[in-house]
Amino acid sequence: MIKVLFFAQLRETLGQEEYLLDAESLNVAELKKLLIEQNPAWQTALQEKRLLVAVNQNMANEHSPINSGDEVAFFPPVTGG
Repeated sequence: MIKVLFFAQLRETLGQEEYLLDAESLNVAELKKLLIEQNPAWQTALQEKRLLVAVNQNMANEHSPINSGDEVAFFPPVTGG
């Protein structure tokens, strides 16, 4: 089971804070594709080029591996001011 978390504006856009996914081994790009297949309305938000992702609280990229038991967090870019 992979635990997927959504933060900030992304959480509000998707209407979901957490999503559990029964998957074994994939990468971030494959995870996004799977999430979009299961939730087509999420396509625009999850394909945002500036979307940040962390795997087990470490910054990740599209090729980063994800395994069962991992926690993946998606969040929009952080701005300060």
